[in-house]
Amino acid sequence: MSRQSNRATDSKKMNSELFTLTYGALVTQLCKDYENDEEVNKQLDKMGYNIGVRLIEDFLARSSIGRCQDFRETADVIAKVAFKMYLGITPSVTNWSPAGDEFSLILESNPLVDFVELPDNHSTLIYSNLLCGILRGALEMVQMAVDVRFAQDTLRGDNVTEIRMRFIKRIEENIPAGDE
Repeated sequence: MSRQSNRATDSKKMNSELFTLTYGALVTQLCKDYENDEEVNKQLDKMGYNIGVRLIEDFLARSSIGRCQDFRETADVIAKVAFKMYLGITPSVTNWSPAGDEFSLILESNPLVDFVELPDNHSTLIYSNLLCGILRGALEMVQMAVDVRFAQDTLRGDNVTEIRMRFIKRIEENIPAGDE
């Protein structure tokens, strides 16, 4: 029985490493295709956004979670359910703004950056910017406009990776006339 659980663990680790290496190859190709880091950052965000728009359907189906009542609940669901489900990590939710419209996700470890060192000539590259796009795209599909950005990154010498999220507005559903 322990052999089977070891195989399952080994399989998950191999899948995680394959994903990490594949993502690294994608970022490397984008760096070759675009002239500067800012363009690569935009492309990673755009790709992430497109993933998030589609991933939210899978997340809602697999998690059976209903509509969140407020931004704090949304933050908890993102950290404790979504990150755990898709990346196998649970970031901490911290640094709430006094208005309660902004918080930080602190990632003690970021599986996307395993085996990665940024070269000196890519000092402005936001390597994991795909995550910001995923969060923004997924939340937009549940009628929440948010600003998502990296505030700290271990690849740049910071102690932790910090993703800062700010609530902008609730998006009203536009129902065409006659479809009410």
